Amino acid sequence: MPVPHLTEARAPLTREVEAVNERGDRETISIPAERALTVYVDKRELVTLMTLGAHPEWLVLGYLRNQRLVNSLDEVDSITVDWETGAAGVKTRSGIDRIEERTSRRVVTTGCGQGSVFGGLMDEIDTLKLPDASLTQEQLYGIVNTIRLKESTYKSAGSVHACALFRGEEMLLFVEDVGRHNAIDTIAGWMWLQGTEMAGTHDKVFYTTGRLTSEMVIKSAQMGVPIVVSRSGITQMGHEIAQRLGLCAIGRATGRHFLCYSAVERLKLT
Repeated sequence: MPVPHLTEARAPLTREVEAVNERGDRETISIPAERALTVYVDKRELVTLMTLGAHPEWLVLGYLRNQRLVNSLDEVDSITVDWETGAAGVKTRSGIDRIEERTSRRVVTTGCGQGSVFGGLMDEIDTLKLPDASLTQEQLYGIVNTIRLKESTYKSAGSVHACALFRGEEMLLFVEDVGRHNAIDTIAGWMWLQGTEMAGTHDKVFYTTGRLTSEMVIKSAQMGVPIVVSRSGITQMGHEIAQRLGLCAIGRATGRHFLCYSAVERLKLT
């Protein structure tokens, strides 16, 4: 399968500014370098994403996949990101069928920075089949501890969400962005590019610092990942969808505390 040509348009994740603390002292601190990235598909403007810009090509690819606009990697010829213009140009091999119709209905989600998805959130739920998988309690504690020890933009600058992909306790990829929906899309894009290495995601676990909304649960399921872990909690719709899919949703996971909201049979308690 041909792999899209991708630029590597990295951008600084933080910038320094001056602030005044509670004592009235001026100090120089780091803040996340949020920037706008407008995505064009075959020269047609699609959406503007607010992002840190750590891996913009993966983000755009994952966004197209999770929006169900592109079904196969070989449909994308290239993704070119130019930070001087704040644009990401996607060139497809034969266009996206019915793109205007498929992007006409937009749902504003609860994602940070007001994420959005095209079409109905529930349209393809019943077509998603998750692989058999389980996670031990000790592996869960290992995941939480790995995140705790990870050096991150959040620790140095705050104001960002983190997502990570694990195989058991092994961290495969760690991504931070201003919104958790951007971070999960970036992971989805990276997974797609790995091809056969990601085939059979039964041993994968997705972690997020953000809450488990319907969007996060659906995207995890679309990635074929059957277990998700969050430092935060879960929403009603996120819970309903997780139960419907048989996806194991674990929240409030800090230290050695957690709550398993769904598919508890996937979690091997000790």
